[in-house]
Amino acid sequence: MQRQEIVISGSGGQGVVLGGIIVAEAAAIYEDRFATHNQSYGPEARGGASKSEVIISDGAIHFPEVENPDILVALTQEAVDKFAGTVKPDGILITDTMVKKLPAKGEYKTYVLPIRATAEEVRGQIVTNMVTLGALVVITKIVGLEALKQAVLARIPKGTEAINMQALEAGMKIAEKEL
Repeated sequence: MQRQEIVISGSGGQGVVLGGIIVAEAAAIYEDRFATHNQSYGPEARGGASKSEVIISDGAIHFPEVENPDILVALTQEAVDKFAGTVKPDGILITDTMVKKLPAKGEYKTYVLPIRATAEEVRGQIVTNMVTLGALVVITKIVGLEALKQAVLARIPKGTEAINMQALEAGMKIAEKEL
């Protein structure tokens, strides 16, 4: 792997920013690679647009901005509409089954998964990011599963380990069904 650019986008309350931080830390801290993370979100606490940009590289990262992601995770229609056109031709788009209008077939691979529905089954919207991360790692192998689990456990509040690991496993299962 050389340089991989990842965008995770959705709405406030889905844990998009924390999800991006966890992926970056899994690579940088637990796999000894280089990683950057940038975030942006609307002024609303919940429901506004939210985005994490992560770059993972085997070498130094001289330009820490995502221009054309190798991987786009778009959890809302707004995210699909805004960012799907930026995915590299050989990239990956992961989106949710609740997104009703997919972009015209691109040259990238598309996975449509029941991410939000799975999160609701596990615990509610609050674990959407963990379901997302489980699916992301199974599909893309962007970081190793052990590194991801260590990064999750280092970032989540004490006492929530079981529910977060359950959500992570649920995300892995829905992705494995697609592969």
